[in-house]
Amino acid sequence: MQPDWIRTRSLLDVAIVTVVSIIAAWMTWFYLSFLWTLDSRGFSTLSHRLPYWDFTNLWAGSRMAIEGHVAVLFDVEAYRAALRAMFSPDLPNQEWSYPPNILLLGVPLATLPILPAYLIWTFGTVLCLWLAIRPLKLGAALELAIVLSPAVIWNSVFGQNGALTTALLIGGLAVAPRRPLLAGILFGLLTIKPHLGILVPFCLLASGNWRAILAAIGTSVVIALATGLFFGFDVWRLFLTETRPLMTAIMEAPYPQPYQYNAITVFFTARAFGAGVTSAYGVQAVATIASIAAAIWLWRPGRVVSHQERVVLTAVLAILATPYGYTYDTISVAVAVAMLAAMVSRPPRLILAICWLGPFVAHFFTWGGYCVAVLIPLFLAAWMLHSIRTRGRKTQLSGEPSLA
Repeated sequence: MQPDWIRTRSLLDVAIVTVVSIIAAWMTWFYLSFLWTLDSRGFSTLSHRLPYWDFTNLWAGSRMAIEGHVAVLFDVEAYRAALRAMFSPDLPNQEWSYPPNILLLGVPLATLPILPAYLIWTFGTVLCLWLAIRPLKLGAALELAIVLSPAVIWNSVFGQNGALTTALLIGGLAVAPRRPLLAGILFGLLTIKPHLGILVPFCLLASGNWRAILAAIGTSVVIALATGLFFGFDVWRLFLTETRPLMTAIMEAPYPQPYQYNAITVFFTARAFGAGVTSAYGVQAVATIASIAAAIWLWRPGRVVSHQERVVLTAVLAILATPYGYTYDTISVAVAVAMLAAMVSRPPRLILAICWLGPFVAHFFTWGGYCVAVLIPLFLAAWMLHSIRTRGRKTQLSGEPSLA
């Protein structure tokens, strides 16, 4: 049984979309004007150079790799000193936080000056996102709404990679049934941020998609070997012995830290409410296991659910399954909101509007002592699961055939 889609829009729908769009446009202008100020210090009042954090790391780390200094990436103090020599002595502390295979993407960009490289990265990854959501057949209007959503804008403002990782996850899930080899390749590429793909093996196992599994394994191995051949196989040892413990220490640092204000996981929420590291991991484990169980239930053959809902709900569950994630990793929430807004059985409009604007305002609540951003993916996942189960029961009673 397919979900019922709204065929015509009411005046209230149009009014709410207009108001939310105006708010989003104003907040976009506010953040851009605050973060991107061109003066003698550079482009950004926070980092003194455009763009902030993520792409600066990707571009600079890849430039160091080109120059034969890849080992610097795994020495925190040497890396910070190299960044300050490259950009500004006032640059805040930054760390290299990625698996070394992301250098395969970064090195071509690092052959360009940082500004054009950033623009290619940003528009290129948003294009990948658009291509990834096309198989969901949501329609041009909803696709445009997604690529211009606050989550995508927030990701772009900071030069982050959320558009790319969401494209790889949703794109792989969307094409998995019909193009398993392509899906496996996309999942293999997602190893640049492996914690966002926690649910993927369980989805593929539950659906018996062995071709996608083998393609994902093969792609991951090829990428790992290519990384070793280009940059030396020692980068994998350094990642495991230096970067991974560093990122664990950053994640487990006493709450609050400035970078935790944009956190949106169950783990960080538990820390915000006073839980210790062990207790927070325990709460996160419950969320992760529940997300895995939901994904397995969702992807088993015979489930009465449209493929669109299956893909989007899994992408939302992925946020709940990982202990490490920030608002720029929540583009899948924008996809879920856009899809739900077009359904007859949808949440209240005001709640959808709040979920839509969430990436722009979540940190304000956290600053005020209310770390509640995780409630957005939690609510959306619960709503979609309830809707799918209710529809499934109706189908069983009516004797309609399954979609799977």
